[in-house]
Amino acid sequence: MTLILGLESSCDESAASVVTGDRQILAHCLAGQETAHQPFGGVVPEIAARAHVETLPGLVEQALEEAQVRLADVDAIAATAGPGLIGGVMVGLVTAKALALAANKPLVAVNHLEGHALSPMLTEPDLAFPYLLLLVSGGHCQLLLVEGVGAYRRLATTIDDAAGEAFDKTAKLLGLGYPGGPAVEKTAEGGDPKAVPLPRPLIGSAEPHFSFAGLKSAVLRAADAGIYPIQDLAASFQQAVVDCLVDRTGRALAAAPQATALVVAGGVAANTPIRTALKGLAEARGLPFVAPPLWLCTDNAAMIAWAGALRFEAGLVDPLDVPARARWPLDPSAEKARGAGVKA
Repeated sequence: MTLILGLESSCDESAASVVTGDRQILAHCLAGQETAHQPFGGVVPEIAARAHVETLPGLVEQALEEAQVRLADVDAIAATAGPGLIGGVMVGLVTAKALALAANKPLVAVNHLEGHALSPMLTEPDLAFPYLLLLVSGGHCQLLLVEGVGAYRRLATTIDDAAGEAFDKTAKLLGLGYPGGPAVEKTAEGGDPKAVPLPRPLIGSAEPHFSFAGLKSAVLRAADAGIYPIQDLAASFQQAVVDCLVDRTGRALAAAPQATALVVAGGVAANTPIRTALKGLAEARGLPFVAPPLWLCTDNAAMIAWAGALRFEAGLVDPLDVPARARWPLDPSAEKARGAGVKA
């Protein structure tokens, strides 16, 4: 039975986990940094990196203790090697390299996005390749056909902001605090999603891609008008994002008839209205809908350990000089989207 120690440190969550190749999560340890970043309304990279240095070694010890295994017992050590805030990525990857060297274990450098992409298979053993994945997080908004471990075909991406970034910036301009996604969702519960006329960028377009910069700007103008309750602003913004995601995902499903299921993953996948709308879309197309448990949507080390297990079993291990990467596309061969920046 494959046994993997996984580390995650790509943003503001320090995490360590021990996972088996047959989907047992033996340990899941995580330390957040919300208090440290709240005064700034977002993640400060230097603060995040320093926090990883302070907390990650203790989390590794805790994970091994909870799993009741020794470092010598694991088959490999997996760590996020990108994309993400480069300081944090370096902390986690260097820690994994040191452990691998000391214990004479293979190193598996995991793409953080692959961790999200494969995470639904950790709790859904019947999920089969190829499936259509909507990957929505603070830094990414993509539609990918997941054809196998290490095999991803990008069908769409954002040409400007990611959905999660739009949630965070909307929360900040509305004074809802950090983290933005949960704050917007909670505030929206008391609002009217039809109260504020907001655009749905690219809806109905033949282009498969996403765009949220214009929506974010429209929320700012509506807030500056001073005529809408904050609950209505939050609810209307959230509904606009839902409409955009459903429309774009529906177009991708039409272009990928071979998809066995519609899957959503990433931090924004924890949003209940988004999950509900995507489930409805999948049902209308006669497809299973798969979403990881809420805790597995946000950054965690269990998904990194699981991706590491699948890569290790496929013989995909890495040398100790593998680099940390701030950017690392899942589909390097994908054509650059019109107007897209480096995040695409």
